[in-house]
Formats: sequence, C-alpha cells, structure tokens
Amino acid sequence: MGAVSTGSNSVTQPLSSLLGTKGSSTGATGTSGSSSTGQNIAGAQQSLAGDQQTFLKLLTTQLQNQDPLNPMNTDQFTQQLVAMTGVQQQILTNELLQQLVGNQTGVGNPVDLLGKAVTATSNAATLQGGKADWIYTTAAQSADVQMTVTNDLGQTVAQQDLGAVAPGQYTYTWNGKDQTGVQLPDGGTYTLAIKAVDASGNTVSTATYQQGTVSAVNNSGGQVLLTVNGAPVPASSVVSVTQTQ
Repeated sequence: MGAVSTGSNSVTQPLSSLLGTKGSSTGATGTSGSSSTGQNIAGAQQSLAGDQQTFLKLLTTQLQNQDPLNPMNTDQFTQQLVAMTGVQQQILTNELLQQLVGNQTGVGNPVDLLGKAVTATSNAATLQGGKADWIYTTAAQSADVQMTVTNDLGQTVAQQDLGAVAPGQYTYTWNGKDQTGVQLPDGGTYTLAIKAVDASGNTVSTATYQQGTVSAVNNSGGQVLLTVNGAPVPASSVVSVTQTQ
C-alpha cells in the first residue's frame, strides 16, 4: 500500500502488492534459515512478526477506509491472508526442523564427530580381539556387584560377581568366553547389565558407558547412530567429546 489516508472516500493500493514484496523477502529468509544457522531463523521470525503487525494494521485501515460503493474484492482479501499464513508456517517448520536436529544429536552436526573420541551412555559393546570393554560407575559403596553379559538374542553368555566395589568409575573387560569356557567369535554385539546392592540389600545406582573414537555416522529409522568401538551408539547419548591428536 502506497499511503493510507483517513478520508472516508480514499481508495488505497491493494495490500497484495505490498505483501507480495515483503512476503517474498521473508519467505526467502525462512528458506535459507533451514540450511544455515539458528540465528538466521531467529532473524526471519522477528521480521515475520513485524510483517504480521504491519499487515494487520494496513488491512484494518484498508477495511475502515474502503469505498462502500467499491469494496475490496473478497477473493483478494482471502489471498492476502493465505499468503501471510503460508510464510509463517514455513518459518515455524524451519525452526522445528532445526530444533529436531539439535535435540537428536545434542552435540551439533554428528558428522563433525568422525575421528573424535567420545564418551556415550551405552551398555552395548562389540567383541573385538577376543574381548569387549565397558566403563561403568557406581554411585555409592556396594557390598556386591554382579555383571551379566547377554547376546543380541537376550541370552546370558557370561556372568561375574565382583564382590564389594567402592563408589567411582571403573573399566570392565569381558574375555569373550561363554559360561562353558568357549571363546566366542569377534563381531557380535553384547549388552552388559549391572546389579549392585549395598550392605542392606538396597539397589545402588550404576551407569554404563562406551568410550572410543567415532568411526562412522549412520541414520537408521530417523535416529543418528555413531559407531564407537564397533558398536552402534545413539548420537543423543554422547556426554563428552575429546579432540584426538
């Protein structure tokens, strides 16, 4: 709209001409935001908010000052509302996609983790070189800690009673042998379960981690998985990242 007059007989320039210019600019910002940074998205949202206020103000003024003998075409009015709504939906969609990627990985771009050492919450490990390693923590003094290793079918392949364990962080290594002493082949993925109790028989809180260098990044069913020590680890479970030398 070129100018808005308060005179009752003034006929304003159609809002579509103004909105076409402003909307296309805002739309372009929203599109680029989905492939650039969250800062661009925030800027586009601020711009959109300003455009909405301007749009509603101009629309209200136009309705108040239109010529009763030549009212605004209702089709044109509808198109203007649809155009503004479409721009808003595109900006919000880009923001949600940005949040989804950030929430899923928790560490930015997962590809950037390739070759870096990470620590991730995981109880899965791959049998490599005849052994599998886990890092585990106990929150309090434990009178008894029992380790149970199961295969991908949920079958118990090994058990070990560690006895009393003080609170802290430890490494647990399984020698790859089943309960009959047979050495299992490399390549299988195994899960470690920890049962820790105190002197009164109460459960002691424990946590299990995988620590190693990220060798691959994959997307499986919409979930980003990192390969750490040969085992798949959700990118969202990474708790620390260290730059390798």
